[in-house]
Amino acid sequence: MALVNRACVTSHIVRVAMITASSHSPTSESLAQIIIALERSALDRWGQGDPDGFLEISAEEAVYFDPFQERRLNGRSELKRVYDELRGTIHVDRYEMLNPLVQAVDSMAVLTFNLVSYEKEKVHRWNCTEVYRLQSDGEWKIIQAHWSFTKPNFEEH
Repeated sequence: MALVNRACVTSHIVRVAMITASSHSPTSESLAQIIIALERSALDRWGQGDPDGFLEISAEEAVYFDPFQERRLNGRSELKRVYDELRGTIHVDRYEMLNPLVQAVDSMAVLTFNLVSYEKEKVHRWNCTEVYRLQSDGEWKIIQAHWSFTKPNFEEH
């Protein structure tokens, strides 16, 4: 009898877990925290001249628009080539991620935010959109990134 009761209890726990998991909205606060934490970690490394943080969270087929590039970068290998040229040359004293917003459905999440970075006396203002996809291994990876200047002064760029 104890074996039957244990099996019933186990079955009930599994059903409750499945119901909880399926009702857990992908737009939840926890998903937003995960995506924002991934981005902040990559930004922290970027500010120290290490672009590998972004490479590590980019899917193999990621595409990237950058205002300093003439065309879209296709794939992590093209992104790595460009980042390797920048490796060690970037230093950010501090940055502010403003108004981060994560919007998600199923296995896709879009992070948008404004970035203000400070490098000595220079202040840089950016708009960012990153599309993340939940991979089969359970990790969130960037599949599309778009960076642009906030209210650009075209004489400066």
